[in-house]
Parts: sequence; structure tokens; C-alpha cells
Amino acid sequence: MADPNKVIHKGGCHCELVRWEVEAPASVVAWKCNCSDCSMRRNTHFIVPSKCFKLRDGAEEFLTTYTFGTHTAKHTFCKSCGITSFYLPRSNPDGIAVTVACVDPGTLTHVEIRHYDGRNWERFYDQSSISSFSKPDKMKKHDD
Repeated sequence: MADPNKVIHKGGCHCELVRWEVEAPASVVAWKCNCSDCSMRRNTHFIVPSKCFKLRDGAEEFLTTYTFGTHTAKHTFCKSCGITSFYLPRSNPDGIAVTVACVDPGTLTHVEIRHYDGRNWERFYDQSSISSFSKPDKMKKHDD
């Protein structure tokens, strides 16, 4: 880990068959989305560049994927317990959305919640800064 502003967060699903590590700041901006999927799951997630996320060995065999609408987002979840601890977001195809509640305790020091209007996805996407959160330099600052 080269960046002193980042820490390694560990986490995964409820049954712990899906485990991962993610390099990100201790203080993150998380998105609470009201799209039909996120609102039903009460998913609040922060986004990191794909290269900062590492799925632990053996976890892939316990994952399955659900898509809907444009089929761009890949909602991954554990085949055993059903928890979506991370997914590939439509807003950031070069990133990973990590579910805040699935991060092991102790490494997140602050979570700023921002609302994302997923019910009006196209209109809101253009006026939000969400796409910048999967860019490596964005992880250092949360000032927009």
C-alpha cells in the first residue's frame, strides 16, 4: 500500500464465504441510492477504483450476479447467504461499489452519506459527481 491516506478495509458477506479487501481512505463518501434494487436492500455503498478491490481466493465460486434494466450494473451476491457486499455499479463501470455495512469494524472512521436519485438515474447522473469516485485521484479528496 503506497498511499499513506488509505487503509486496507476487509469485509464480506454474512456467512463469510465471500471475503474481500479494499484499499480506500478511512473516511469515505457513501451513496444511498433510491433505485428499485438499492432501496429494497437499503444499500449504502462507497465506490473505489477496481484496482483497489481484491476478492479473496475461493470467494468467486460463491458469487452469483443479478442484472436488470440496462444490465450494466452487475449486482453480485453470495449464493449461500444472499448478501450483496459489493457490486459493479452502472455509474462507475471502472469501479466497485462496496456496501458500507459489510466492512469489518475498525477501519472506517467516518462515512459521509450522499443521496443518489437512482429513480431518475440519467438526469441525476449528469449533475452528480459519482463517476469521479472510481478515479484514483478522487479517493484522496471529498470536496465536491
